[in-house]
Amino acid sequence: MSEKFEITNLDMKPGMTLKIKGKIHKDVNSFTVNLGQAQDKLNLHFNPRFNESTIVCNTRDGSSWGQEQRESHMCFSAGSEVKFTVAFHNHEFKVTLPDGHTVTFPNRLGHNHLPYLGMVGLHISSFKLE
Repeated sequence: MSEKFEITNLDMKPGMTLKIKGKIHKDVNSFTVNLGQAQDKLNLHFNPRFNESTIVCNTRDGSSWGQEQRESHMCFSAGSEVKFTVAFHNHEFKVTLPDGHTVTFPNRLGHNHLPYLGMVGLHISSFKLE
């Protein structure tokens, strides 16, 4: 079971960027970064899946998940050191991957304040909200 990193009083607003640096656990098939209102209300579910060579983005509103957006650009691997950013704009998120590729995902739930951050499968060495 990989460790969970969780913040419930994040003050992320449009125009801000979250910079994440860490190491992906060596014994995982995926890792997850969740941003939103709470564990069950996610504006962005960012989930690179190594076994599928796919990055899945989605939203969650209570018990229901939205339509998956899949991107077959995989530059993450288990056990590797990573640095990536998540920029929050009014209508979308832009995730800049370690190799410079950008994944864009709409802010479907429309919130303009994100207090919740949850990460699983990553050992975080630093993160910065600016």
